[in-house]
Amino acid sequence: MFAVIKTGGKQYRVAANDLLKIEKVEGQVGDIVEIGHVLAHGEGENVTFGAPFVDGALVTAEVVEQGKNRTVIAFKKRRRQNSRRKIGHRQLLTTVRIAEILLDGAKPTKKAAAKTEAKAAPKKEAKAEAAPKEAEAKATETAAPLFKTPKGEPDDLTVIKGIGPVAAGQLNEQGITTFAQIAKLSDKDVAKIEEHMPFSADQIMDWREQAKELAKK
Repeated sequence: MFAVIKTGGKQYRVAANDLLKIEKVEGQVGDIVEIGHVLAHGEGENVTFGAPFVDGALVTAEVVEQGKNRTVIAFKKRRRQNSRRKIGHRQLLTTVRIAEILLDGAKPTKKAAAKTEAKAAPKKEAKAEAAPKEAEAKATETAAPLFKTPKGEPDDLTVIKGIGPVAAGQLNEQGITTFAQIAKLSDKDVAKIEEHMPFSADQIMDWREQAKELAKK
């Protein structure tokens, strides 16, 4: 049996055990999610269509992975106005495996995979004692900036096209305050910024090229 479902503004033809990537749905790996927008279902030539959805039909799927799609670049340029703008976007995706196609209000039979638990009680107690220290260490790690702030007066990063006041503030918080610092960013640094901040690698490399010119002045 197959079904045609709608999720994330797109339609997919699915069958049991199919693996597909859809726009992000909430859930952890192993969770069972429900997709109630079933446009049609059938087997062979016998197909039932909804108006627009089939009453009582439901598709369940197991979350396999949460991830991101490749970066899509939008570039805008205004002729004779010296205006260029490059924006990157990475769509959040969820990989799911279709579990069941249910009809006539049937209830799901498959449940989320059980999360593994520690068997020994002493280990639980040890983890409970270590939890506050780990939480404190993680908080300290999270609070630490990505880069060491250089000495001297900071530059106005908003001079770089594509960096507004908000982005400049975010960069300052992570220790990036001067043109020279941005100009010397390595590819490894660019990847680290992309991972921890809401900027794409293409944006950062564009800023790096502009900063090289500004650092000479």
